[in-house]
Amino acid sequence: MAELRTLGPESWREFVTAEGTAVLVIGKNDCDACNTWGEELARFLAEDQEFSGVRFGKIDLKQRGLIDFKKENTWLAELDVLPYNVIYRDGQIVKQFAGGGVERLTNRLRNL
Repeated sequence: MAELRTLGPESWREFVTAEGTAVLVIGKNDCDACNTWGEELARFLAEDQEFSGVRFGKIDLKQRGLIDFKKENTWLAELDVLPYNVIYRDGQIVKQFAGGGVERLTNRLRNL
């Protein structure tokens, strides 16, 4: 089973650049949709067996110390909708989508 890790200034870079597949959920702690999606995803991961080889992490854009994350990901300034999901493979972005939904996420992971 995978778990949804909370990432911070010290851990985000290693998470997104490591080998394999990673899902990064980007949100803000005062965003109801972000909190709902995080809870839904955590519940799903607690039971899931199919995606045990995928890393899952979330990052709160309101967290202090993320200046490097924001500088290196200039596309963040263009985001209009949160939560936002980014799927990485071997350190490269391969899929991105706004909103939540386990089915939407699992379909994208299966189609990689």
